[in-house]
Amino acid sequence: MTVSQRPYLVVPRLESIPGLVHGFGDARWSEADFLAFASSNGMQPVIMHQLHSEVIHRLDASPPKKLEGDSLMTNVPRLLLVIRTADCLPVLLVDEENQAVAAVHCGWRGTEKRILEKAVRAMGEAYGSDPPKMLAALGPCIGAACYEVGPEVRTAFLKAGFPENVLCGAPGRERKYLLDLRAANAWLLGELGFQKADVFSLGPTCTHCEPRLLSYRRNSADPRRMCNFIGLL
Repeated sequence: MTVSQRPYLVVPRLESIPGLVHGFGDARWSEADFLAFASSNGMQPVIMHQLHSEVIHRLDASPPKKLEGDSLMTNVPRLLLVIRTADCLPVLLVDEENQAVAAVHCGWRGTEKRILEKAVRAMGEAYGSDPPKMLAALGPCIGAACYEVGPEVRTAFLKAGFPENVLCGAPGRERKYLLDLRAANAWLLGELGFQKADVFSLGPTCTHCEPRLLSYRRNSADPRRMCNFIGLL
C-alpha cells in the first residue's frame, strides 16, 4: 500500500468528480480527527450503529438520532455518509449523473445477505441510478488468505447464490475455508451490470497484514475503527 500524507486513501476517478468528498481512513485517524475533518468541510457526518444486517437508510436530511443499519444513501449535499471498519469491506457507490451516493458495510454476514446488491437497487428506486452508469469503490478489507471461516459460512454463501470460487479450502485445515470478501462483492456488482472499468479496488491490501490499517482479527482488544466516508458538497 502506498502511504499517503493524508490519513485516508482516495480513488483518483472519484476524486476528479466536482463536489464529491470521499476516502478510506487508516489507523492514524482517530474518530475525533475525522469529526474535525467533517466540520472543516462544512459537512454533517452520519455514523450508524452497525449491525451486520441488510438495513439501508435513505437520507433526505440529517437524522435526529443515531441510526441502526449497514448502508446509507443520499442525494442531499453536506451529509457525510460513514462506514466504520476493522476487517470488513467498505464500499462507496456513486451515481454521477443523478448526483447520489451511498456507503455500504460489507462484512461476511451483510455480504451473504447481498446488502450491496440491495443498496444498488435501492438507489435505482430512489434516484433512478442505473448500474452500468455507476461507479463503485471497494476499500481495504481482510484478504482471503487471512479470512478463515467455517463450513456453515460456505453453505450460506452458496445458498445465497454466490459462486464457489469466492471460497476455497484452507490448506491443511479440514472443514475450514478462506473467504474472499472483495471478490464476492465485486461479483455482485458484475451481476448487476457494473462495468469492470468503473469498479475500483484499493487492494490487494489486507487489513490483517498491513500494520497501518486496523484489524479485529489481528487485535480484537482494539476498539478503534477506520472511518470510510462519502458525501456531496
